[in-house]
Amino acid sequence: MSEAMTDIPTTEDTACVPDTGTAPDQDAVIAAIATVYDPEIPVNVYELGLIYAIDLHDDGRVHMEMTLTAPNCPSAQELPEMVRDAVSHVPGVSQATIEIVWDPPWDMSRMSDDARLALNMF
Repeated sequence: MSEAMTDIPTTEDTACVPDTGTAPDQDAVIAAIATVYDPEIPVNVYELGLIYAIDLHDDGRVHMEMTLTAPNCPSAQELPEMVRDAVSHVPGVSQATIEIVWDPPWDMSRMSDDARLALNMF
């Protein structure tokens, strides 16, 4: 079950556009997420496998499930905010929400091959 849910609607100073009845582009959302790096690890949160789900809605809402490498992660407050902010600037996104989940727990098997290579964890 979720530990925390954060919700910030986008504002006029973001790249949001009026509801077109079309969900935001998934590749654009993933690209935005991939701009967010863990401050302690030189790999983005998407490649680390911290994003468990991305739900795109026709009205521009994007809901994401995200975890952290550990509950006591020093970046626990800032990483979800950074992801939400990055996604909120994707064209077509009217609202971005993040739900922090702990089940299933994150482990290294969730990392992409690129992340493993960057961290020399093969």
